[in-house]
Amino acid sequence: MAAGTGVLMSDPWLEPFSGALRERYAAYKKQLAVIEEHEGGLAHFAEGYKSMGLQVDSVGGVRYREWAPNAVEARLIGEFNGWSHTANPMTKSPFGIWECYVPPKSPGVCAIPHDSMIKISMTIPSGASIDRIPTWISRVTQDLNISPIYEGRFWNPPKDQVYQFKHGHSTRSSLGLKIYEAHVGISSPNMRVTTYKEFETDVLPRIKKLGYNTIQMMAIMEHAYYASFGYQVSNFFAASSRYGTPEELKSLIDTAHEMGLTVLLDVVHSHACKNIDDGINMFDGTDHLYFHEGARGRHELWDSRLFNYGHHEVLRFLLSNLRYYMDVYMFDGFRFDGVTSMMYKHHGIGTGFSGGYHEYFGESVDLEAMVYLMLANQMLHETYPNAISIAEDVSGMPTLCRPVAEGGVGFDYRLSMAIPDMFIKLLKESTDDLWEMGSIVHTLTNRRHLENSVAYAESHDQALVGDKTLAFWLMDKEMYDFMSDLSPLTPIIDRGLSLHKMIRFLVHTLGGEAYLNFEGNEFGHPEWMDFPREGNNNSFAHARRQFNLVDDELLRYKYLNEFDVAMNWLEDKYKWLSSPQAYVSLKHEGDKVIVFERAGLLFIFNFNPSESFVDYRVGVDVPGEYKVVLTSDEKRFGGHDRIDLNGRYFTTPMSWNGRGNWLQVYAPNRTVLVLGLW
Repeated sequence: MAAGTGVLMSDPWLEPFSGALRERYAAYKKQLAVIEEHEGGLAHFAEGYKSMGLQVDSVGGVRYREWAPNAVEARLIGEFNGWSHTANPMTKSPFGIWECYVPPKSPGVCAIPHDSMIKISMTIPSGASIDRIPTWISRVTQDLNISPIYEGRFWNPPKDQVYQFKHGHSTRSSLGLKIYEAHVGISSPNMRVTTYKEFETDVLPRIKKLGYNTIQMMAIMEHAYYASFGYQVSNFFAASSRYGTPEELKSLIDTAHEMGLTVLLDVVHSHACKNIDDGINMFDGTDHLYFHEGARGRHELWDSRLFNYGHHEVLRFLLSNLRYYMDVYMFDGFRFDGVTSMMYKHHGIGTGFSGGYHEYFGESVDLEAMVYLMLANQMLHETYPNAISIAEDVSGMPTLCRPVAEGGVGFDYRLSMAIPDMFIKLLKESTDDLWEMGSIVHTLTNRRHLENSVAYAESHDQALVGDKTLAFWLMDKEMYDFMSDLSPLTPIIDRGLSLHKMIRFLVHTLGGEAYLNFEGNEFGHPEWMDFPREGNNNSFAHARRQFNLVDDELLRYKYLNEFDVAMNWLEDKYKWLSSPQAYVSLKHEGDKVIVFERAGLLFIFNFNPSESFVDYRVGVDVPGEYKVVLTSDEKRFGGHDRIDLNGRYFTTPMSWNGRGNWLQVYAPNRTVLVLGLW
């Protein structure tokens, strides 16, 4: 089979587009050959962070290297030299790389103080002088009492203050991920920014207890505007100083590894903040250093800059950015943001994807961006055996999650973005007596064969201001008055608790090969998320997770939380996420019942708002005696205890709904019942 067309083995329908697949793979191989010839291989090329930017040698000297081809003069300035424009001049290579060396004060004593302010000053062809924060800088800080503009810092703590990792990367395979999507800054009930240390001490144990095995950390790469949720990155190699120091972030990740948790970084390589004073935009005075010039280099909806993925130095910068977070901070992989925007020249703007293969190949595809994604995944997977990469793609690009060697793009997972959209639409526009079971099942199971999906009922996107969480769609009218066990269980709260459990569990068991939850949603966090900004008088009221609510034994949030614990640990035992897709035997529109089998378990969901069914007959493949392994109707989950947990269910060898056997159950309304062999 021709190079780059191995994906045809798993999807023969791609055959008409084999030419495009070969072209894509050839472009990847061409770029890889250049890197191998001139840079000593892909893994070494991605170690640019070890030679670019500020490097301290064994005697305390500092070498600084920066790519800025438009500059005609450059000098390193900072507190260390009184911001002198003459003390530390730089020299320029034929490739536009500027360099200088600051010798130590004395052997082992660095001339640049730790955490002191630093910049590069450049003269551009017009004769103007411009000052910039080094693009590879690992620490920037902001003092809002003085200015919103970030300052570059020389991070070089004494050796005894450098965090020493006690645990290596996670050795978990990429199978069966249960992902807890978290934002450090909002991770406490306090009306302020939460710190790395508080997250490590207070939140990591919660995540472990809940049964999640993976954390996806949002908004870590430094962003000038807090309310951007981390999506306007200004300094790519700087972990956000809002939450603490680099050493404190390292401690957090090391502690997570000690707990057996895998830690992923939400990486934003789809675009960059357009800030000039404290970003990388117009770095050397030109419009086109890291980005495309003109309209192609600007995202009209995000008001940000777009990378030129075809440039050698841009590839060095971005690939090294990945290795930097893997090597220096010991992250275990990445969730790539905005992959749809990267893969298409139209960035997905004003484009609806019908699923027709012609939409994924041809002139609308950005081949240079595709090659970058292939290089990134190849580098990660060949350098780090257990690395995990997840693509945020709404388009449904075929081959996205197939290996690069087959002609795929190389991701391990894609996010199933249609699932939360479906549930929000159902809750917004329809009463649950009108829900179509077949349509729900189709959305949950409509995923590409042999390409893994991360299923989720809601993520941070659904929690942001302007939208509502599932809990709020279900119960917002009464959440403030009737979430206490001391108050009556109203029909709205009863329905909300029941459907919140069922929706999450249906997505968990039927929707994919991994599951994701945004922090707080496991207990039905009330309200939306809104960061301090001018429009809300810089309030932190909605930029926090109120864990105090779930810790209060008198409040009903504890029931939703306990169900999250139960379903995650049940998956840990039966491993349905790493099992083949479920066999759905029943989608009954009248009864509002869904029945399926996966990982040796029988799942019976009764979404009927009013009808409970006695002796309800369901098909099952494997004969034998079955028992209850979980039901959402238990009192500890806020249910009504209508199911006998000690009940025995015996199969009858007769075909039913396409299965070889049947058994009968009591299926109360708005509950899920899970049976397993005795």
